[in-house]
Amino acid sequence: MYPSIDKIKSLLLKESYISEEDSAAAEKAAKDSAGYIDYLIRQELLSRPLLGQALAEGYKLPFADFGTVPISKEQVALISENNARAMRLAVAKVEDKNVVVATDTPEKIEPAKIMALFPGKKVRLAYTLPEYLDAAFELYEQPLATRFSKIITESRRVAPEVVDEIIKDALGFKASDIHFEPRDQKVMVRFRVDGTLREAGELPKEYYDNVLNRIKVESGMRIDEHLAAQDGAMQRVYDNRSVDLRVSLVPTVEGEKVVMRVLGSYVQGFTFSDVGLNEAHREIMERNIVKPFGMILTVGPTGSGKSTTLYSLLKMLNKPDVNITTIEDPVEYRMAGTNQIQVRDASNMTFAKGLRAIVRQDPDVILVGEIRDRETAEISVNAALTGHLLLSTFHANDAATALPRLVDMGIEPFLLASTVEVIIAQRLVRLICSHCRYSVSIEDAANQIHTSALNVLQYFRKGDNVYAGKGCNVCSGSGYQGRTAVFEMIEVTPEMQELMLHAPSNREIEELARKQGSRPMFEDGIDKVKRGMTTLAEVLRVVSPPTEKQKEAHDVA
Repeated sequence: MYPSIDKIKSLLLKESYISEEDSAAAEKAAKDSAGYIDYLIRQELLSRPLLGQALAEGYKLPFADFGTVPISKEQVALISENNARAMRLAVAKVEDKNVVVATDTPEKIEPAKIMALFPGKKVRLAYTLPEYLDAAFELYEQPLATRFSKIITESRRVAPEVVDEIIKDALGFKASDIHFEPRDQKVMVRFRVDGTLREAGELPKEYYDNVLNRIKVESGMRIDEHLAAQDGAMQRVYDNRSVDLRVSLVPTVEGEKVVMRVLGSYVQGFTFSDVGLNEAHREIMERNIVKPFGMILTVGPTGSGKSTTLYSLLKMLNKPDVNITTIEDPVEYRMAGTNQIQVRDASNMTFAKGLRAIVRQDPDVILVGEIRDRETAEISVNAALTGHLLLSTFHANDAATALPRLVDMGIEPFLLASTVEVIIAQRLVRLICSHCRYSVSIEDAANQIHTSALNVLQYFRKGDNVYAGKGCNVCSGSGYQGRTAVFEMIEVTPEMQELMLHAPSNREIEELARKQGSRPMFEDGIDKVKRGMTTLAEVLRVVSPPTEKQKEAHDVA
């Protein structure tokens, strides 16, 4: 566990690891030690190895850098799980009769208790970071399949314990979704972590009916319905933390498939830096969120971080003298000081009807979770015309496509020209794990992907270095940890308004936007590759490079 912000700040400033200005900015952005550190690392003002070294110096101990030299299962096994977790310990090194034991709480260590763990050996203490230690503790965990077998063998209440184990594991991996996928003889359990699915374990199919019924009961679904899709929700409490899960069930030929979405808790972070906005994008947003009315739209596919971006805007707008109301399906984040409404089909609380009711309550800012139909689009546009700042999401491939799609839904071009202020298109990319990041030449990085990636070398200088992740205990061998977004923004200028009056094609909108300085998502992704935030392979996974025609238009502009 990290010491207090004051102690960390004192150590970092004393040895000039950071400046007074950087420390003040981190304090302003954070409520606790973890947030203070996270800010410094995200802003690339500090690295974890340097942080570990600074804290170790403060304790007058050597630093055990498990991020650079990962701890093994054999090392972890030298201390029992109960002792390791209770005393916050892991073995860093063993040489003959010498043992180096690492902890993140050296001030709480009782030497006699450590000596008792290694009779006849000389024990020395080292400092390591809390996240390194937590990653080491994960090596104690048995695979889910092994734990399923143990529960089935020992327990009479199989279903509740199996569901519990799966949800707790998902939270440990910071998964956004839990998938139960029936197969011929088994049920696969998979977690979506940082946007990609990974197998978590298997469940014998003969126990799945009980597990399924348990999920249905907890989430308020009908247990006697097996041929129709159902939706529900459940809430659990783990380690004094309330966890909300949205549950979706769909019948397949092999059985009923369940997907649980792990919803966010109360908003804490969500600064513009957290979501990945660069300086130019921030300036656009800061200019437009102070306007008293108008529409700000985020577009992209499901799961591209649109709601997170809008909540970063809400966080800036959320002040005691501002009335903010949201209507969402579901309410994914809770934000104190706002009025949040959940869409409920059962009670006829649709986006359109809820939005009509919201407008009558005189809010300053309205967030509509998604514009799905013509009725919602019309009410949203009218709300933006009558003195409200309206934020919403919309499904479109890129920013230029959003306006023609709204026209196709029946919205008059002159209304869009009068209301839309900014269109944000985005995709999510995984961040390189800071614990196992290493340097590689851009030529090698391109060659490792595919020969078709070689045409992106024009964005780099020959011999440029980029970064990748080797894979370590902290990132479960993936080389990635966490996500950020790549963006494209179109700001509606007077020239763009004039063009919008004539119902332009997305190509015409794109060409004008490029002339006015808008950059495609791919180029924002390349910038993040150059800054060492993500990899070339990851950017190419979610965004296509511009075509030759698009590039020619951009070069002319």
